[in-house]
Amino acid sequence: MGEMRAAMFYDKSQPLKIEMVPIPAVSETDVLVKVAACGLCRTDLHYIHGLPTAKKAPIILGHEISGRVHELGARVTKFKKGDRVLIPPVFACGVCHYCRTGRGTICEKQTMVGNHRDGGFAEYVSVPASDIFALPEPIPLHEGAIIADAISTPYHAVVNRGKVLPGESVLVIGCGGVGLSLVQMASLAGGSVIAVDIYDEKLEQARRFGAAEVMNGKKVESLSKAVKKATGGGVDIAFEVIGNPPTIEEAFKAVRWGGRVIVVGYSHEDVKLNAGRIMFCELEVKGSLGCGLQDYPRIIEMARLGKLKIKEMVTHRYKLDEINEGFRFLEKGDPSLIRSIVVLD
Repeated sequence: MGEMRAAMFYDKSQPLKIEMVPIPAVSETDVLVKVAACGLCRTDLHYIHGLPTAKKAPIILGHEISGRVHELGARVTKFKKGDRVLIPPVFACGVCHYCRTGRGTICEKQTMVGNHRDGGFAEYVSVPASDIFALPEPIPLHEGAIIADAISTPYHAVVNRGKVLPGESVLVIGCGGVGLSLVQMASLAGGSVIAVDIYDEKLEQARRFGAAEVMNGKKVESLSKAVKKATGGGVDIAFEVIGNPPTIEEAFKAVRWGGRVIVVGYSHEDVKLNAGRIMFCELEVKGSLGCGLQDYPRIIEMARLGKLKIKEMVTHRYKLDEINEGFRFLEKGDPSLIRSIVVLD
């Protein structure tokens, strides 16, 4: 099969190493995709900082992948060589209890690229043909990579978990790449969005992506009280997109009676929520993880029609040789960054 260039992750004490490795084999139901671009995500940073991957290192990270079909397994008929494709981060098994009840995002046997198997920080990646999607021509191939996660995760959070309805008030805490995409999704769903961040530059970006109001969390004594004052009692739905217990608690306090709190950000720490308020005010507290494969056609169509701003979300681009520089900039938390990608062709 020959060799390819890849950014190999060995250990949290070392930067990723650009090496020549074998091009992955293709089973009869797989396709070999020539990677066009792969997004840099904070999930990758978690692995780089020591969170164990399911596949032991060395491993190729990267799970926001776009590219072109390069080779097809013997039984693959859906695609042809050269087709533009998007690779979702997680493949569900389709047979466990959760898959059979429409909850593929929490599949018992899910497989994630760049975690359970080698991912997209390489020239080629092999994936099941049944789990990938055609990427229509109007969608830019490089920037389209972020649809895989940074766009799809907010879609699931807004549509399936938050169930945002037209005219509802929506609080979004955290305006990073996923947070700004969530602002965009909630606005498209008809929500009146209040975006919160600690950087004014991020809040200006939030306005460009559809926020009706913005609030700097550093400039208010109590975020939840400020939100209640601005809305006359609280928001219908609050999304926390940071993964920080204090802001999750503020999101909980900021919703009105009967409100929904959706936790999108990851944290391994405990959160204190008042049980009496949950019961007496009939609040809903939900988690939101990834996006089911069944929703990708809708998201891709929204992008094809230009309803979603895709190209505008990608603010930084790196070559494979520059990937460690890209992760350093991501970790820095510079407010100019929305989403970054590694471009491989």
